[in-house]
Amino acid sequence: MSDEIDTLKPVRERMQAPPTYLPEHHLIAVWRPLTMDDVDVATELLQAADRADHPNYLATREEVAEDMGYSFVDLSTDSLAGFTEDGRLVAALLVVVPPLQETLVRAFLNGGVHPDLRGQGIGRELLAWGQTRAQQKLAASEKALPAWILAYADERAPQTEQLFKRAGFKVARYFVALERDLREPIPVVEPAEGIRIVPYTPELSEATLAARTDSFRDHWASQPLSDEQWTAWLEGTFLPDVSFLAVADGEEGEEVVGFVLCQVNEDDWESQGFTGAYIGMVGTTRAWRGRKIAPALLGRCLQACADLGWEKVTLDVDAENPSGALGLYTRMGFVQTNSETCLIREF
Repeated sequence: MSDEIDTLKPVRERMQAPPTYLPEHHLIAVWRPLTMDDVDVATELLQAADRADHPNYLATREEVAEDMGYSFVDLSTDSLAGFTEDGRLVAALLVVVPPLQETLVRAFLNGGVHPDLRGQGIGRELLAWGQTRAQQKLAASEKALPAWILAYADERAPQTEQLFKRAGFKVARYFVALERDLREPIPVVEPAEGIRIVPYTPELSEATLAARTDSFRDHWASQPLSDEQWTAWLEGTFLPDVSFLAVADGEEGEEVVGFVLCQVNEDDWESQGFTGAYIGMVGTTRAWRGRKIAPALLGRCLQACADLGWEKVTLDVDAENPSGALGLYTRMGFVQTNSETCLIREF
């Protein structure tokens, strides 16, 4: 992507912002922006959509409030909600442009339509508005970087992928869902000499964020997390008890050179059919790769979850990850269950 960046003009010079408008649909009595007072009804809507599309994981109220409450999201312009005549929220969309952009300016479309009203054109109207707002936000950027609108579709909801394709999106990447049965033997892997595996502690939060930034630089479409995003992630369903760090003595003292960070949402256990944790982030800094850090961290994480009596650990991985992550997880006993498609529009 670097050669492309060298020849690009700023996004604002490459794009023209389309005019603002509100959709029209005969089933929607009121279109208006979301407010923080809508967090509960928005959560209900998104969870209903999740149950239809991917019942093993549902949006939490905390996640919805987090997305709506970011300082870089202006609900008055970056959100749209559709209500029926009886005041029921049946469609909602949030356009999010994260603040740190090193190699890519990204606009994410997050939302959906209630399953009871799908197939009647509401999603098309919602998506058209979302693309308009995303283009407006991208067109305001001074960055001389590629600009993308991104959306995701679970393989169990093929109609979602088709909706995006009809709107001009193209399939860019596949993310594989994996799970690991904790009843199977867990390998014990020791990292190279001089590297220690320790439990995550808040004192190492800043160093862990730095390690995440470094290790994710070669991940497809990834950009650094802001301090606000990092804090929100740690305050969500993150569980330190089954999260571990690899530390080593560097040039400036002890540094975090690897991490495996888990999330636990017990509300998902019934629908997914087992107890367990989700590995939300795992990585090794580039200078420390090839020293068995990732398998050592995963082994400690899996054993900690097994010791709690949980049944499985799950994660998602880019099927084309250049670090060979998919092969690593397979060797650690993970097997594929589902997949998710990332679709983009490029500008």
